[in-house]
Amino acid sequence: MARKGWFTNWFNSPYYHQLYAHRDDKEAKAFIERLIDYLHPAAEATMLDMACGRGRHSRTLSALGFDVTGVDVAPENIRYAKRYESEQLHFQVHDMRKILCSRCFDYVFNFFTSFGYFDQLHQHELALHTMVTALKKRGVLVMDYLNCEYASRQLVAREEKTIKGISFLIERSEDARYFYKRITVIDPNLEKPLLFTEKVCKFSAVELRSMFQQQGMTVKEVMGDYQLNPFDPHTSPRLILIAQREQ
Repeated sequence: MARKGWFTNWFNSPYYHQLYAHRDDKEAKAFIERLIDYLHPAAEATMLDMACGRGRHSRTLSALGFDVTGVDVAPENIRYAKRYESEQLHFQVHDMRKILCSRCFDYVFNFFTSFGYFDQLHQHELALHTMVTALKKRGVLVMDYLNCEYASRQLVAREEKTIKGISFLIERSEDARYFYKRITVIDPNLEKPLLFTEKVCKFSAVELRSMFQQQGMTVKEVMGDYQLNPFDPHTSPRLILIAQREQ
């Protein structure tokens, strides 16, 4: 049985979406369009958006004409995303550590560091196995992860924000294996502050490539930003792997 983690409560919280409401939908849309131009999928391609959140990437893929399924562990995210469902856009609650289906998608996408959340390597391997299993033969997996070396250098230890009367104290730290973000929420309508902690594993490009290979995937390309420039471990803000299932 998959253990619940920090993400279960945090991603279901309205404060999560309030804190991250500034995320740039235009940049996300431009990235998806650029990525699709690069991948050049067939018009009838089926796509899975694994850990889709509220479905912003799924909606863009669907608007480009593809049949898209978005899944996320947070029921509140899926409840919101279902407002946009159509004949070619579908959403459901699902834990990525559990098999969703076998050989049913041409493309699987995992965007915006929606991986690396678990305490044990085995849990990450299960999540990756779910994505690979969902791919048809010769199907393509795209994982958009953070570049740990770059993120470590850019880490801001403490930050305070006030959004619509709610205060957020954000404290960032790291150890040899994880990045941590401790978020204290002070809402004047609550008796006491709420505390959430994000935790993301420091997977390197070498480690992810090895994990992909163990799952029968061949890494075809490694890119370093949303403009799809080549990956540089020292200067790239992102780590975007494009891999293909061989069997």
